[in-house]
Amino acid sequence: MPTFQTIAVPGGALRAAVEGQGPLVVLVHGFPESWYSWRHQLAPIAAAGFTACAIDVRGYGGSMKPHPVDAYAMEAMIGDVAGVIEALSPDSPAILIGHDWGAPIVWNSALVRPDRVRAVAGLSVPYLGVPKVSFMDVINAVFTSQGKFFYQAYFQAEGVAEAEMEADVRTALRKFYYAICGDAPDGTWPTNKTTENTLLDGLVDPDPFPAWLTPADIDYFTGEFEASGFRGPINRYRNHDRDFAYLSGFAGRRIEQPALFIGGERDLVLSMLGRGDLVAMMKAEMTDLRGADILPGCGHWTQQERPDAVNARLLAWLKGL
Repeated sequence: MPTFQTIAVPGGALRAAVEGQGPLVVLVHGFPESWYSWRHQLAPIAAAGFTACAIDVRGYGGSMKPHPVDAYAMEAMIGDVAGVIEALSPDSPAILIGHDWGAPIVWNSALVRPDRVRAVAGLSVPYLGVPKVSFMDVINAVFTSQGKFFYQAYFQAEGVAEAEMEADVRTALRKFYYAICGDAPDGTWPTNKTTENTLLDGLVDPDPFPAWLTPADIDYFTGEFEASGFRGPINRYRNHDRDFAYLSGFAGRRIEQPALFIGGERDLVLSMLGRGDLVAMMKAEMTDLRGADILPGCGHWTQQERPDAVNARLLAWLKGL
């Protein structure tokens, strides 16, 4: 079983669930999740001879929760990951694995801090290089200017999405988790909403919930967000322009560490802005991409929906490093 540690990082501290001994593997979750999203990966990674460390990202769970929006910029997130590595593995670089927002955090940590990152894997969100424009510009062009709803645009006004999610945390999480999982029928995530709609408009609360997320799992996530709120998690989305300015300073760099990508066939992340040759696009930005697997029938919550398939791929990759 993992043990909880409080790890000092610049500006505060993060909570981490840690299990095993050996080379450090840091697991970074996405929105709206927690260290618990990696509950199926900790023991297998530890059993394979590694120290598995699943953090609560700042703003979540037992980690620090600064108030300012800019405290959740990518530069700060990279600093947190580097701080965890420096605390737990001061003499050698670590392996990073991230899902959803955790994927850009680990991809960019590998890019910006190659001295601290030995290898990197991302789930759900592929790495397509240093951005050439702010993602807010893409959102405005594709969605907002057309009068179409997009959740990340809705997240920009401070306090609005937080109030909607916090009014009934359990129901909000159930609806959001279900809407983009592989078990949800096509159209469960509405595509006809306008800028007048809210995040939860049109989302359904399934009964029963798919078996990959048990009532006890939902209880855990609900308790975490009832205690922490959603401001910190949603602040991550309010830094697109700031992140673009920061990452532009690394234009021309590529990720050179051994890398791996795992996605879901039914993950809307891979289709929301159009599909291309994903492997070719990633290889153009990485020198050592060792796999890019798309799991049949899997939705957005990759390592929770398909733990056995994800673990098999992660462990084979880890053992080959």
